Amino acid sequence: MRLAPSILTADFAQLGEQVRQAEKAGVDWFHLDVMDGAFVPNITFGPTVCQAVCRSTSLPCEAHLMVHQPERFFEAFAQTGVKRVIVQVEACPRLHFALQTLRSLGLQAGVALNPLTPLSMIEEALPFVDLVLVMSVEPGFGGQRFIPTALERIRRLRQVLDARRLSIELEVDGGINADNIRAVREAGATMAVVGSAVYSPTCSVEACVAMLRQALAESVAQ
Repeated sequence: MRLAPSILTADFAQLGEQVRQAEKAGVDWFHLDVMDGAFVPNITFGPTVCQAVCRSTSLPCEAHLMVHQPERFFEAFAQTGVKRVIVQVEACPRLHFALQTLRSLGLQAGVALNPLTPLSMIEEALPFVDLVLVMSVEPGFGGQRFIPTALERIRRLRQVLDARRLSIELEVDGGINADNIRAVREAGATMAVVGSAVYSPTCSVEACVAMLRQALAESVAQ
């Protein structure tokens, strides 16, 4: 399973160093949560911070746009260095157009679903995406608890992807830590967004990543 730390809970006073620490610890991607204060009740950052993160690492970065009318910002994010842009299905009434636009800009395209959004909302979009993101918390803030019913949603989506022989990343975001990452993987996810499980006030970045990797190794061994 690939690990993608969310910088949402990182120390922004030393963001570049926090990114480098996670890269050195062995993560795979960086996940950039972009919020507009309208689609979700929080405001985070925009293309400028995303570009700074991309310049601080050799790893690929993905921007998760939790914003209304995300198409307005595609060109700006295409210039930041991110490899993938993820949009919320709830914010994209013209989802096919949005995904095709991302592809035309040379970006990988992802689509995300909130915890109670039916999986059927994205089934027709699957041939046009590189990643599906299942939210296991309500988007908007870091440090929330994992919603247990997300596991069944992951299993059902994994069955759909396998039945259609689609090699799409299945990512999960929200409340993932060393205690539940094994269950998330076993449900069928291939990628986990980890925020406070990596950027924690009680644990170094290196130690946090090691605990996550150990939990995954135990899952494989069993």
